[in-house]
Amino acid sequence: MSWPPRADILALVDGAGRLSIRVTPNASADAIILPTGEGILQVRATATPEGGKANEAVLRLLAAALGEPVSELELLRGSTGRNKIVRVVKPRAEPLTAARSKLAKSFHRQEKRV
Repeated sequence: MSWPPRADILALVDGAGRLSIRVTPNASADAIILPTGEGILQVRATATPEGGKANEAVLRLLAAALGEPVSELELLRGSTGRNKIVRVVKPRAEPLTAARSKLAKSFHRQEKRV
């Protein structure tokens, strides 16, 4: 399954580690959609909103997209509504190899301009 880039999702997290999301339970497919205007991440889950199943599914989807364990996410607000606030406890830094790769790409782009 493909998700938005981790960095794009983390860019929506505020200084206190909170991420605003809008959930659509009973969706035809699991999906995470970056916001187009209001800055709220859209999360679609196939799970039903009964007994907290949709909330659990949403946290699992976010954890997978961020490459974090579910234990690093916490539902702060909205356990019974569609609008929720999730805290990303402490996102791990990107692996060093990925950071080096980004730096190398950036360097090569700058060389081409000169």
